[in-house]
Amino acid sequence: MVAIDEKIKAVIDALELNNHSFAKKIGVTSTTIDSIITGRLQSDGSRKRTKPGYDLLESIIKEFNVDPEYLFGKSNSIFKNQNTEIQTYGGIPQVIAVNQEGEENVVYVPIKARAGYLDGYGDTEFIEKLPSFNMPHLTNGTYRCFEVQGNSMVRTFFDGDLVFGKYVEELNDIKDGRVYVIVSKNDGIVLKRVINRIKERGKLILKSDNKDGNYPTFTINSEEIIEAWYVTMYASKQMPEPVDVYDRLHDLESKIVILEEELRRNS
Repeated sequence: MVAIDEKIKAVIDALELNNHSFAKKIGVTSTTIDSIITGRLQSDGSRKRTKPGYDLLESIIKEFNVDPEYLFGKSNSIFKNQNTEIQTYGGIPQVIAVNQEGEENVVYVPIKARAGYLDGYGDTEFIEKLPSFNMPHLTNGTYRCFEVQGNSMVRTFFDGDLVFGKYVEELNDIKDGRVYVIVSKNDGIVLKRVINRIKERGKLILKSDNKDGNYPTFTINSEEIIEAWYVTMYASKQMPEPVDVYDRLHDLESKIVILEEELRRNS
């Protein structure tokens, strides 16, 4: 008979999650799941696996529509309805990167990885190959860093800038006029200013900040959306040009300095 820890590991693999993201979805710590799957390290070097309690098993069954008979060895079908498509959009991304302390890292998606990201956003191995790092002040939520491509958001963001997005748990939480990274099946990864019409029409309206006429507004249906990230911070190598008023102030300051020097010489 297959042990319960192996069955839970099979559920995690079938959902294409890692231990941390699986644990977060059912409301427990990643340490709890690790202790069930791999066991706690003992003083003699062995590992002792923790047996899952009833509440944890119930959470797994309810959250992922798992067939209870599978967990207790009476069925080979993991899910109650194997033909039911597992929803890709949920409360957290399918795969999350963590550091050795179990804290979430910010995964960096450069331009060259964009195409692969559309296929690998739920692939643990793919996400683990992407660069990741810890940002101490980005801790309240799950964050991802995307490299900006193109000029559609010029005036606000430039090609090569880095934007840091917080994962949107519910599409209805998207706020009008804010900037988001939207990952979708048909349009790929786009950085746009968004108008939310999910409740009324089941879609988002995506707008560009660049108004030169080359980037028209378009809509995207909710069922096409894989991920949505609310941009909360960005890093740019584009330094703004001095504003004209500062030029005038600098000119005035230089004249005052020169005048003071002349007065001192003549006194």
